[in-house]
Amino acid sequence: MTVRLHWFLPTGGDGRTLVDRHAYASNGSGRVRGVRAPDIEYLAQIAKAAEQLGFEAVLTPTGTWCEDAWLTTVALAQHTERLKFLVAFRPGLISPTLAAQMAATYQRVTRGRLLLNVVTGGDSTEQRRFGDRLDHDHRYARTDEFLSVVRGVWRGEPYDFQGTHYQVDGALTALPPDPVPQVFFGGSSAAAGPVAARHADVYLTWGEPPAQVKEKIDWIRSLAEREGRTVRFGIRLHTISRDSAAEAWATANRLLDDLDADSVAAAQTALGRSESVGQQRMLALHGGSRDDLEIHPNLWAGVGLVRGGAGTALVGSHAEVADLIEEYHALGVEHFVLSGYPHLEEAYWFGEGVIPELASRGLVETAPAGRPFLVGSGR
Repeated sequence: MTVRLHWFLPTGGDGRTLVDRHAYASNGSGRVRGVRAPDIEYLAQIAKAAEQLGFEAVLTPTGTWCEDAWLTTVALAQHTERLKFLVAFRPGLISPTLAAQMAATYQRVTRGRLLLNVVTGGDSTEQRRFGDRLDHDHRYARTDEFLSVVRGVWRGEPYDFQGTHYQVDGALTALPPDPVPQVFFGGSSAAAGPVAARHADVYLTWGEPPAQVKEKIDWIRSLAEREGRTVRFGIRLHTISRDSAAEAWATANRLLDDLDADSVAAAQTALGRSESVGQQRMLALHGGSRDDLEIHPNLWAGVGLVRGGAGTALVGSHAEVADLIEEYHALGVEHFVLSGYPHLEEAYWFGEGVIPELASRGLVETAPAGRPFLVGSGR
């Protein structure tokens, strides 16, 4: 099992601090000083860099705070050749038959470069913006049915399904997707686990310390075995990798220095209302305090002071970051979905520093086909 590396597309805006993600559209001009708007030209720079540096795919988020993932990535596919797109979407907001058709079309248009990230949703306020009023556990029950229909439609023959949330008769798509997209799925609650066991190709967790990640892997693996299935595992993390540990921690401290107490308090209050068990586990790693944010050697929880979702970062020299990746990999983690602020520069720091280190250990392929690695200072 080799390490599979993925990067992130900041379709909600990008910049050099942790508190700028939603700021790009907060005034009439659509731009705020020091913040990069998620226009197609900038996102194409990140996508091209990710492809050149050896990342397999890029994750694109979903929500009212960012651009639509389907439309953005199919446009970016025209700017790249091999890069895959891990498209996040929310079951229940569109018909499962339509989603199956969209995925099949996407595979043909991009020649097989679609991966799917199923986001059931842990915030009722956000869900209501889309007109969805189901509670947390019922959303997972609907996701279970949704994915049953999607996989049924992909069989290439009329498919019937009668459930609580969906009833379809003779559902099909003109041509099944080839290949069938891998389904990435996350969720830490009791309602989420069985759905992952039945439907996920890759179970994706946020970056908790290795001991906690192992508990999740053991949990999902046991549930999948009961279903007669095998699930692979991935982890979602940020990264700050530099030529020396001192440089990396200086960058982390600068990001921390940019956060005033009011911003942290407001973010923690908002995040504390989330129904997501995974989000509550992220918050518990730091408790809203700036003290003791290195929660495991080279694992930093500072991002989660103001950012929802993935709240931890790999911080250290290139070798130290590779060490921690190797530690997670030894637990069974295959897919690493990474990001950093700003995303263009951090892709180069990781790609020019950590990927060659991982390659020297035999954990990744030496280079993307036909392209040598760039080894330098990671500008």
